[in-house]
Amino acid sequence: MTKPLALVLYEKLLPGSQLVNRLQDINYRVQAIADADRLVECAEQAKPMLVLADLESTKSNVCAAIARLRQSAATKHLPVIAFSGERAAELQAAARAAGATLVVTDAAILTHLPQFLDQALQVE
Repeated sequence: MTKPLALVLYEKLLPGSQLVNRLQDINYRVQAIADADRLVECAEQAKPMLVLADLESTKSNVCAAIARLRQSAATKHLPVIAFSGERAAELQAAARAAGATLVVTDAAILTHLPQFLDQALQVE
């Protein structure tokens, strides 16, 4: 059986690399990208089961990338788990408005990853 693919968008080494390792530990294949402007293109090509995105970027607007993901017919169905530091309330609100399925903190995603995956992947 093929392992499910998770597309992980991150710029900061921590918690990004830790998240990649945790996903691999629970039998996910992982494709990491650092450029939010390529998120939709990568998702269309790789066809992941879900997307995890670090909202804090110095290069690009991750919330805008999430919105573009939601606008694309090929990717609008993908669950998106967005995460950021605890003090990034404005970014978290913007991610919700852009269409993120779940918005959590850096610390919470590492601690509760399996539960968040289950919640994001629930079929409504």
